[in-house]
Amino acid sequence: MGIYVVKRLLALIPVLLGVTILTFSIMHLSPGDPAKIILGSKATEESIRQLRAELGLDLPIYQQYLRWLGNILRGDWGRSIQMKMEVLPLILNRFGATLILTLASAGLATVFGVLSGIIAAQKKYTWIDRLLMLIVLVGFGMPVFWLGILLQITFGLKLNILPISGMYSPGQNGFLDLFKHLILPSISLAVGSGAIIARMTRSSMLEVFGQDYIRTARAKGLREKKVIYKHALKNAFIPIMTVIGMQIGFLLAGAVLVEMVFSWPGIGTLMVNGILARDFPLVQGIILFVATSYVLINLVVDILYAYLDPRISY
Repeated sequence: MGIYVVKRLLALIPVLLGVTILTFSIMHLSPGDPAKIILGSKATEESIRQLRAELGLDLPIYQQYLRWLGNILRGDWGRSIQMKMEVLPLILNRFGATLILTLASAGLATVFGVLSGIIAAQKKYTWIDRLLMLIVLVGFGMPVFWLGILLQITFGLKLNILPISGMYSPGQNGFLDLFKHLILPSISLAVGSGAIIARMTRSSMLEVFGQDYIRTARAKGLREKKVIYKHALKNAFIPIMTVIGMQIGFLLAGAVLVEMVFSWPGIGTLMVNGILARDFPLVQGIILFVATSYVLINLVVDILYAYLDPRISY
């Protein structure tokens, strides 16, 4: 197991290097001169030249990349043009809010997806199975921002039982207030991922239900709940766990839209504000941070996968 973890960590190096190359390329190979875009149409040639020198844009592209990569490795992620602050502390300061929203959504998606997938598999081809799969299909195809606005109108404006924006009410910072603010955005973000997890759970459970050891367990007179949760789910959970891990990465990246709809103070809101203000170093730092987080989440899933399934060769 230890050798496998070391191999996966070593394999992570070229992946993270690729992430930095992609992040750098997206920002530097996009059309337009970043210095002119940042300073606007009324900027003088002198001011543009000074900003290009300050950002290192007058160097050859490979030197720009090596300089940027070296700064990243030293913890210097650049300085926000709009906020006049270091980029990395800004991102870390907002990441806590995004992490809370992502974990709450992942928990909701996992509970809904696994339970509905088990029930659908257990009630295969009945009206319950068809109803659950119809709900899953609708949830999968529903745009996140549209669902968020719909929930805001229904539970915030019409019924007036839940807050529709922000992370806390003015003057409040308790857990209960945070929980009330978290309900609508986490549901909006969780629906799509829950649908995918439900489909995978149903498919994996149906495959396991057809195995001989499940028929043997039922023939021995074991209770159906024990057969499902102790024997079937344990063996069906490995592909489900892979999907859950991937969905956490997607939720982290997909929180941008939900944070904007609900004015949630995470890195998604920070990135959109950075794009609107043409804050080139800030946007670049956020893209790198989210992409790196996604890669690390997948590493954790791979290690758990190997831990749970001894058939994987180390």
